[in-house]
Amino acid sequence: MMSHLLYNSRRSAVKVAFLASLLLGVLSAKGQTGTLPVLHIDTQNKQPVTSKITYISGTYYLVDTSEGGKNVGSKESPKALEIRGRGHSSWKGAKKPYKIRLAEKTPLLGMKANRHWALLKFNEPTVAGMQLGRMMGMDWTPTTQPVEVLLNGDFLGLYLLTETNRIGKNRLNIYKQPDSNEDANTIPYGWLVEVDNYIESNQISIQEGEKWRSRITYHSPDTLSSRQRQWLTNEFNTVNTAIYDVDKEHSTWEQLIDVDAMARYFIIQEVLDNTDGFHGSFYLHKDRADDARWVAGPLWDLSCSQRAKTDYTFRMKTSYAFIPHWIGELVKDEDFCRAVRRAWAEFYPDKIQAWMEYIDAHLLSCAEAFETEKKLWNYTNRDTLRERVGKLKSALLANIEWFNDNLPHGMADSASAAPMNRKIIKVEYINTAGIRSPRPWKGINIKETVYEDESISISKVVINKH
Repeated sequence: MMSHLLYNSRRSAVKVAFLASLLLGVLSAKGQTGTLPVLHIDTQNKQPVTSKITYISGTYYLVDTSEGGKNVGSKESPKALEIRGRGHSSWKGAKKPYKIRLAEKTPLLGMKANRHWALLKFNEPTVAGMQLGRMMGMDWTPTTQPVEVLLNGDFLGLYLLTETNRIGKNRLNIYKQPDSNEDANTIPYGWLVEVDNYIESNQISIQEGEKWRSRITYHSPDTLSSRQRQWLTNEFNTVNTAIYDVDKEHSTWEQLIDVDAMARYFIIQEVLDNTDGFHGSFYLHKDRADDARWVAGPLWDLSCSQRAKTDYTFRMKTSYAFIPHWIGELVKDEDFCRAVRRAWAEFYPDKIQAWMEYIDAHLLSCAEAFETEKKLWNYTNRDTLRERVGKLKSALLANIEWFNDNLPHGMADSASAAPMNRKIIKVEYINTAGIRSPRPWKGINIKETVYEDESISISKVVINKH
């Protein structure tokens, strides 16, 4: 009898294990690891998403796997949405980015309620750069949260669910210019535009200097009256003329553009070494006030070149041609350079460690999902996410130190490239005990840089090594 009971017990255990393995097999076949929130999207009649213009109706539900997470909808009771493609060069890739528009304003994964969201390809510099924007005090910076995505039952891998650049109470909270406005008194206010490197239908174009044209894409308002279009064209012609004024001491561009915000935007692009910083996805906005000026931001489409910096990013060569709109003129202006140095002093060195810790905390949690992502999309770089994050942090720290040694000083920098091209002979880090090392110590360092002309620069550095 006992042996019979043991036999049945073993059969039951085997059966349970077998069923569990089948269940796990089904889950793994779908691809998601379950270590991150999972977003399920189904289009009407399972239509494929092939257009960047036309939305397709569908449904979604979000399974938040975090402790105390808040799911949205369910498989049995999904919520309504619309979805389309988005992006330019990114849309040409095998893995597609998407724009989603919810039927109702909904807070997702701790982000504030809104209808409009983007699903961006997972990109470590985007996460790092957006946080840098918040730490640098930009007016508003989009928040991202990593998710695993299934579209019509097909596993698409790891994405960044991202707040989109829009005017609104829970996004860029400024006055919104009405569509097709004819009121000359309100036309100068409530704009969100982008200095763009693609030709778009919602765009004006002006001649910038003798070399190139600037394309200004308007995102808000959506539709322009002839009076709005003329005002926008005249406005950016005026801005451009002021920036290119050879008399930097008396130029009037500061009456049109917020100097402090532009300085912070410049720092972010330099620390990231983001070559797209001033020629594409370069957003500007303008609120409603008597002295309203154009303000740089919000941030978008960030990257990090991870190369040895030898000059400001907009001066360094890349594998492709790009137009560094305006920044080459702005760094000649001492008022702009003073604003850069002031903003830099707020960040360096006190906030570096907190930034590095944020990068670890918000990226390394994606490690398991990233391994699945690599296999799904056949990554040629086989580094683990921890290795990739380590390389990114090393590049960012190197960029920070280079920039600290080469803060802009106006016409002096543009008149001679010597300060930018001094050869470094030796760099040593001195800890609080007075011990020297060619590598930085964890915590507070005094960094001593010796150049070939025998000049020495001294700076304070705080490093959090992992």
